[in-house]
Amino acid sequence: MAVPLSYAEAYLGDRTLKLGMSGYDVLQLQRNLGYLGYNVGKLDGKYGWQTFNAVKNFQWRNGLKVDGVVGKNTANAIIARVSGDKAQRPRAAAAVSRGNLPLSRQDLYDLARIVHGEARGEPFEGQVAVAAVVLNRLQSGQFGNTVQDVIFQPWAFTAVHDRQFYLPPNESAFRAVNAAVKGWDPSGGALYYWNPQTATSQWVWSRPIINRIGNHVFAY
Repeated sequence: MAVPLSYAEAYLGDRTLKLGMSGYDVLQLQRNLGYLGYNVGKLDGKYGWQTFNAVKNFQWRNGLKVDGVVGKNTANAIIARVSGDKAQRPRAAAAVSRGNLPLSRQDLYDLARIVHGEARGEPFEGQVAVAAVVLNRLQSGQFGNTVQDVIFQPWAFTAVHDRQFYLPPNESAFRAVNAAVKGWDPSGGALYYWNPQTATSQWVWSRPIINRIGNHVFAY
């Protein structure tokens, strides 16, 4: 009978990696994704949220199932990309890092207001994802040059239209904004989200859905 590899001895591809796991293969995963330009956070061999999000971003950009689980297909794809031409690194992956955004206190407050107005009652992950979408839009350059440009774009956010944006944000909204600013993007790099039970726009359904959290779907 074969003796199973210990966590310390496992190499990337030897076992299926999931959130919460640790080991040398997780460290390999983090190093490889970091080499490819994805933000995995600290290289510590622990499969945390930033590594999870980096995996989902890699999966999405490479046509794989977007679930944050590193099975054989994802592991082989990562290894193949690392072994290939450096010029093929995904340029868009660096967008996960928010360090280059000069956000003011007003920006952070307005982000918390949009999270509270749009996603209070949603799972915390879903609140972070809403904040991440606003930041993704800002970094894309397609929706305006400031947080306020993005938020107040006509009909972009229901909470602005129905005035829920102006409610005082709660502590969870501020924590969600902080997590998104630090780089956590549960949306998978999305630029759009909506509630499929209430959405009336036909156009928005033409966007490729990449994730679902709580009552919202997220799309690019």
